[in-house]
Amino acid sequence: MGDHPKTARRRGRCMLLGHRYRFVAEGPTMRWSCARGCPAGGEKHYATAAEAQRYAAVLDQDPIDELGHRAPLGLFPLRIARWWRRRVGASAVKDRRA
Repeated sequence: MGDHPKTARRRGRCMLLGHRYRFVAEGPTMRWSCARGCPAGGEKHYATAAEAQRYAAVLDQDPIDELGHRAPLGLFPLRIARWWRRRVGASAVKDRRA
């Protein structure tokens, strides 16, 4: 009852990296499946097709596209260091004026 080797490999990749769900609206039904090819997925029915389309559009945003807009958590110490340098630099300018 084992999985096909490709399916098992894809499922292992999703266990390690997480699923990459893609969302599609088909009438009043929103469906999602993993873009990495594992068998994960599902569907949900909404009252109207417009509602299903709206939810699918919002949920189908890829976080990789937003990488330049928000710094990853690993860069947080760098943000703190820059903030501290600006703060110290601003106080040094105030001290020179006084």
